[in-house]
Amino acid sequence: MNKVYPVNVFLIEDNGLTLIDTGFPGSADKIFAAIGKGGKKPEDIKRIILTHAHPDQSGSAAEIGKRLKVPVWAHRIDAEILEKGIGGREPKILGPGILSFFLYHIFIKNSSGVVDPIKFERKLEDRDSIDIAGGIQAIHVPGHSLGQISLLVKNESVLIAADLCANFIGLDMSTVSEDHEVSIESIGKVSRFPFDKAVFGHGNPIMRNADKTMKAFYRKLQLV
Repeated sequence: MNKVYPVNVFLIEDNGLTLIDTGFPGSADKIFAAIGKGGKKPEDIKRIILTHAHPDQSGSAAEIGKRLKVPVWAHRIDAEILEKGIGGREPKILGPGILSFFLYHIFIKNSSGVVDPIKFERKLEDRDSIDIAGGIQAIHVPGHSLGQISLLVKNESVLIAADLCANFIGLDMSTVSEDHEVSIESIGKVSRFPFDKAVFGHGNPIMRNADKTMKAFYRKLQLV
């Protein structure tokens, strides 16, 4: 988590650790320290899965991948730009609300969008099955980023939503998107899956009835 702009990364434990997202550039040692506090070692990481290309999720992937000699996976579309060291596309459409306004103008507007180029072992597609933790389904959810994925950990009934939404003070649209209407469509797509809990790239988890909360948020967006 960045001290100023909070970014969440996640670990899935199953025959080692799978790291979901890697934070901003320079976050490797912070992530390793957090893993140590949890009783594990950085060397327990067996792979990295990126939910999308933006530097707050992909920024340390190249460094961690090289240091630990582990593979990196992402959706094919965002992998194609990350291979070139590009961490985002234009346009950046500002989300609604005063919080989005301040986060965009303080942290995002003048960011370079450059990351260290990443080599990918696997490029995911929509509905791909990942043989970890009893089966994880990749769900392509463009809008915020063209190649963004959410990850449904079926046996745990958990959705790793990425930046499909933010959840600082209730569900809201992400700070920026490439296509606002497509973002809403992606929220609707995910809301049709069953999951009890949801975690987000930014903000707090939902620990009960998360699918119902997502459906209600989608219906609200349709009325706007």
